[in-house]
Amino acid sequence: MLPLMTVGALPRQHPHRLRAGVLPCLAALLVGLPGFAQAPPDKPVDTSAATPADRSVEELARAAKPAIVTIRFRGRRGGDEGLGTGFFVGAGLVATNLHVIGEARPISVELADGTLHEVSAVEATDRDGDLAVVRIAATGPAPLPLAAADAIAAGAEIVAIGNPHGLERSVVAGRVSGLRQMNGIDMLQLAIPVEPGNSGGPVLDRQGRVQGIVSMKSLVTPNLGFAVRAERLRGLLERPNPVVMERWLTIGAIDADEWTTVGGARWRQRAGRIAVAGAGAGFGGRSLCLAVAPPPDLPCDVAVWVKLDDEAGAAGLVFASDGGDRHYGFYPTAGRLRLTRFDGPDVLSWKILAEKPSPHYRPGAWNHLRVHRTADAIACFVNDQPVFESADRGLVAGRVGLAKFRDTDAEFRGFAVGRTVPAALPSRDVLDRVEALTAGLPDDGPPGRELVGRLLAERATVGEALAARAALLERQARQLEALAVAVHERRTLDELARVVAADEPRIDLFHAALLVAKLDNPELDVAASRRDLDRLVADIAKRSADADETMKLATLNRVLFEELGFHGSRGDYYNRSNSYVNEVLDDREGIPITLSVVYMELARRLGLRVEGVGFPGHFLVRSLPAAGEPRWLDVFDRAAVRSRDDLARQLREQSGDELADEHLATVGPRAILVRMLSNLRGIATREGKQADVLRYLDATLAVDPLSVRDRLMRMVTAARLGRRETATEDARWLLDRKPAGIDLEEVRGLLEQVEADAR
Repeated sequence: MLPLMTVGALPRQHPHRLRAGVLPCLAALLVGLPGFAQAPPDKPVDTSAATPADRSVEELARAAKPAIVTIRFRGRRGGDEGLGTGFFVGAGLVATNLHVIGEARPISVELADGTLHEVSAVEATDRDGDLAVVRIAATGPAPLPLAAADAIAAGAEIVAIGNPHGLERSVVAGRVSGLRQMNGIDMLQLAIPVEPGNSGGPVLDRQGRVQGIVSMKSLVTPNLGFAVRAERLRGLLERPNPVVMERWLTIGAIDADEWTTVGGARWRQRAGRIAVAGAGAGFGGRSLCLAVAPPPDLPCDVAVWVKLDDEAGAAGLVFASDGGDRHYGFYPTAGRLRLTRFDGPDVLSWKILAEKPSPHYRPGAWNHLRVHRTADAIACFVNDQPVFESADRGLVAGRVGLAKFRDTDAEFRGFAVGRTVPAALPSRDVLDRVEALTAGLPDDGPPGRELVGRLLAERATVGEALAARAALLERQARQLEALAVAVHERRTLDELARVVAADEPRIDLFHAALLVAKLDNPELDVAASRRDLDRLVADIAKRSADADETMKLATLNRVLFEELGFHGSRGDYYNRSNSYVNEVLDDREGIPITLSVVYMELARRLGLRVEGVGFPGHFLVRSLPAAGEPRWLDVFDRAAVRSRDDLARQLREQSGDELADEHLATVGPRAILVRMLSNLRGIATREGKQADVLRYLDATLAVDPLSVRDRLMRMVTAARLGRRETATEDARWLLDRKPAGIDLEEVRGLLEQVEADAR
């Protein structure tokens, strides 16, 4: 399944990007409360009995735009905080996404004529379908008709209208590229760009009927979106669950008798937990939620469980707060733990007292933070394990509570303050007894009553102990999975290094390229891919058994490009599959370098001399017949012949450079493999997948272990990912060899930091 994210309401203060914290699933944030019945909603227009004629995009847009509205919700300070799209489905009724209308915030609707109307009620909500219907006092224009069930098929033309990036009532045409079911919800897959602000907009067929409501975009490609099918909205309108705004505005509100918030952001309280989303108004997105009750005199403890939605964020405890900009903070950030003294509103007045990673911190999970404060010291713990001890006394006393920074979304539970706060996790004895009792647990089936009874004898801590045991087994399972991946990668890299250790002319380039693909695809059958190539070679060789070089090359081109349809990937160029030669062979589609690798291997096996040419930005091959002039061929374009003038013009257009002889130099297998890996590394970098970047750097150094540039890149990447062994090895390699052009002091500093983190 494609990675997805809800489009989100467009933040007014950041119109160029998505609001942070929008979850990669159907983001249903609140569910309406029952009761507060109002008049039944108007029924959606039923068009199942008639099928109007197709209309042009212009006609559709002109007819539909009056019914399209802009939805805004206001933040804590009263200003607009988000913006999305909606459309009229009845008199005074506007449909949109649930995540568009905010979280217990005032909502307004701006009509096409520019008039602004406050929402009087949230008429209906559908948590799973990410749908909402709101009511305003104005009747509004004619509603958009909802299509009947199953009234559209894959391939159908559609038009979407919305407010992308705040550009109100923008129109885009496309097609339904598929009908999907996601998390049990029927969805339309749309071949259109979906951007922030599009959420809640209608997807119309060519008859002007609403077929879906835009909800999600793909994280893989910008021109792919998803919409909830209109039939689900129809059902919601028939079964409303209205909540008047007076009650809506109190859903999830922080209890003012217990907490005071400082610095904006969206703090919510529900089911014993406190959640925060969005950037705070303070520098660095800082926002506080301070307990109203004063803490006891020193010594005392303050503790909380915290979970971050993204480990790049930061959220945790504050203590000794003056109610404003001065306080201490103990919190996880970017996979590390930090103790900071905040003496003012900006970064110049902040002092990091201590910072380091902890093996006891569990990324992506609930973690227990505790601070023990005495008159002389501050001791910080994570999951009952000590992390820091500081003698700083810059701030003496003050309030305690919670903090978040940047665009972090976080949840908190179990906030506690007292002379002492009990240990968060079960004792070692309890854990050992639970482990012994569950050692013979069957792989499937319900647990037996006898075992349940024996565990109950452990009393209050048994639940925590079982959860801790389950979490441990999950971590061990993940470690085993990671170990299996590491073994696969090491085995593949060792084989790659063995293949490229041969003299350059004897390197089996096709086999090495298959190993590059196998790095990402453990199930790849290298031998089977080689047999596929063998069959292709045999077929071409049979057809050109008595032919000369010219006819053999012509036969090769005819079979590949005319009969089998091998072609350059133009619509999906940066798909990693284009860099895997086995998939290029299977799908007959690739980028210049991988198509050229296949072409060169076939030519070699047919007795033709074809070399790789490292032309900038577009790999070529050169045919060297025994008689006649060499020719440059563009395999990406069906082995089209390119003259020097052609290539000079191409280089000038793509980079502005003038063609030189070095641009047309032939390259050997090692350089080709390094270039293939560089392409994959570029894709992984754009996707933000640093672990993949590191894997491709490992492979690059297996091919070219003396590459200073790649060694330096791997050192930095490994350090960023916490791969201390690799970072240390590369730093020492650079320091031992002292290559020119490298700032060795920076390398030495990174090595010292990595070694300090390991202690």
